[in-house]
Amino acid sequence: MSLIQSINIRKQYQNHLALDDVSFSINEGEIFGLLGPNGAGKTTFIRILNQITAPDSGQILFNGEPLKPQDAELIGYLPEERGLYKKMKVGEQAIYLARLKGLDKQTAITELKKWFDIFNIEYWWNKKVEELSKGMAQKVQFITTVLHHPKLLIFDEPFSGFDPVNVNILKEEILKLRHDGATVIFSTHNMASVEELCDSIVLIDHSKIVLDGKVNEIKRQFCTNKFIFEVELFENNDAANIINSLNINDVNIKDNKLSGTITLDNTSTETLHGANTILSKLITVGNIISFNEILPTMNEIFIKTVSNNA
Repeated sequence: MSLIQSINIRKQYQNHLALDDVSFSINEGEIFGLLGPNGAGKTTFIRILNQITAPDSGQILFNGEPLKPQDAELIGYLPEERGLYKKMKVGEQAIYLARLKGLDKQTAITELKKWFDIFNIEYWWNKKVEELSKGMAQKVQFITTVLHHPKLLIFDEPFSGFDPVNVNILKEEILKLRHDGATVIFSTHNMASVEELCDSIVLIDHSKIVLDGKVNEIKRQFCTNKFIFEVELFENNDAANIINSLNINDVNIKDNKLSGTITLDNTSTETLHGANTILSKLITVGNIISFNEILPTMNEIFIKTVSNNA
């Protein structure tokens, strides 16, 4: 079931067309990647979703109904540009932001203490925000974003400024939030994180959608029919003939093991059939240690799609 439906959204800023007939859906309970190069229109869409600005035409449906002001209570938004009051104490400010989201003071304190413990920042409760490092401040803002258990979470570059340990903690918490029923919009330029976390993506470039779908289906769409393998050779094998017959690239024979890559030619109409043919020949010369299709990374797909669109 779709939680968010974007229907023919268009937004113009003077001489700049930010979004042009943008339509896609975000399913309930998924992590959705909102991707695109700088200036593509991602931030404009997020601002429309948060009702900071309105589209010139088209509409957003939230739970099947036109987006309305009270839906803001069901959304948690962590912007790329963080904003905390530097002179306030950390605990004070966290309570204040939680109260703005409808939590009573005691509930806010109880929930905040749990989250501060998860991120190991209890010590900073009575410190002023200006004393926090960038990473510490981001932890606090992440906590205040998710504290009221919103139905929809929007994270814009959530890992910026975090070390690898804290990135891993944050990823685990995002996955837990999804497991507990939240829908997540994840906007980032880090394609490795997209590949690791996202179920589906939309890629916007020059105000238009250029790619949309499930991550695994998109990777399959961009596959190049390349395979990498390793075989432990039999004694008295016929590896030389196999190498010639299969057009193996990057051939390596070491410690009685044959490895390399194979690209199916243009006459191979079916990847599975072609792979089976390769395997049937390889097993005549040795025991198969590994045989895998090489799929493109999301980073490669992003670069190729945006370059082609330019």
